[in-house]
Amino acid sequence: MKKILAVGALTLAIAAGSAAGATLIRAQDAEPALVSVAEAAVLRQGSTGSEVKEVQRRLKQWGYYSGTVDGVFGAATKKAVIAFQKKNGLTADGVVGKATYQALGMNESYQALEGRPSSSGNSNYTSSDLYLLAKAIYAEGRGESYTGQVAIGAVIMNRVRSASFPNTVSGVIYQKGAFTAVTDGQINLEPNQTAYNAARDAMNGWDPTYGCLYYYNPAVATSAWIFNRKTVTVIGKHVFAI
Repeated sequence: MKKILAVGALTLAIAAGSAAGATLIRAQDAEPALVSVAEAAVLRQGSTGSEVKEVQRRLKQWGYYSGTVDGVFGAATKKAVIAFQKKNGLTADGVVGKATYQALGMNESYQALEGRPSSSGNSNYTSSDLYLLAKAIYAEGRGESYTGQVAIGAVIMNRVRSASFPNTVSGVIYQKGAFTAVTDGQINLEPNQTAYNAARDAMNGWDPTYGCLYYYNPAVATSAWIFNRKTVTVIGKHVFAI
């Protein structure tokens, strides 16, 4: 008798396929078929599981989805995915594959489809790190879009990982002269839930800056040095550079 495994989430697919290149999956109204782990990990209408729930959470947070975050990929979720894909210049097919995972900031799912182990989890960081990162994001970018706030957090996390900066969240944020919000005391403001969410996304590996170590607002920046950094992207009022 053939062993059949129903796969509804990326984590299940990876666990089942870690020792082999393929796994068996039950398709609705169809005979069991041999499907690769990567194919099983792609989300489409009819998929269920934790990855679907996370996609829905992010799309709802950004205004693309208004349904229930229930982990069921239905017509409303597909419509929201298509709207997100169109907005981000992706193929608007309503299927969440590598490019859409990456645009959503779901780096662990993207890396799994790439066949690479995840290295972006936040298991090495404490609740205090999360709180401080949220404070920095709120103080530095509370007027920015959600992506812009995640980008600020990503720069801080990129510095933590860089040999050129302190290797802790607090060390980076409180490095002398690094952030205006620390100098003028705005770091002491209490962060809102959006800042917390942005901090969590940045810690989990979403990097809208593509590895930047610096950002600045050209309308108020006074240091000539910062203008000489190579610009990678512009999000809202901030230029992100390396």
